[in-house]
Amino acid sequence: VQLQASGGGLVQPGGSLRLSCTASGFTLRYYSIAWFRQAPGEEREPVSCISTSNSSIYVDSVKGRFTISRDNAGNAVCLQMNSLKPEDTAVYYCAARLPIRASYDYWGQGTQVTVSS
Repeated sequence: VQLQASGGGLVQPGGSLRLSCTASGFTLRYYSIAWFRQAPGEEREPVSCISTSNSSIYVDSVKGRFTISRDNAGNAVCLQMNSLKPEDTAVYYCAARLPIRASYDYWGQGTQVTVSS
């Protein structure tokens, strides 16, 4: 049972990246999925979350720029990041939890996003 986060990279300010979260050993459609990020010297913070009914929430700093979504098959959750800023630079992690659980059961390994000119 494993989560994989991918899609990070180096992008200029104003650019876009699309992160993907996929799973092996279980199906994401039954889980609430969240993206977190952690910048150097900072605590990990939640960025966005999507429920099993596809309702979503975002931290204020990314509202209007980031969009979380599930693919139709329920096998992946993506985070589309537009209008990227240097302050978005961080390692991004995806996490999964069953709706009845308060804490996240599975974590991906993280993918580095660097926004720099």
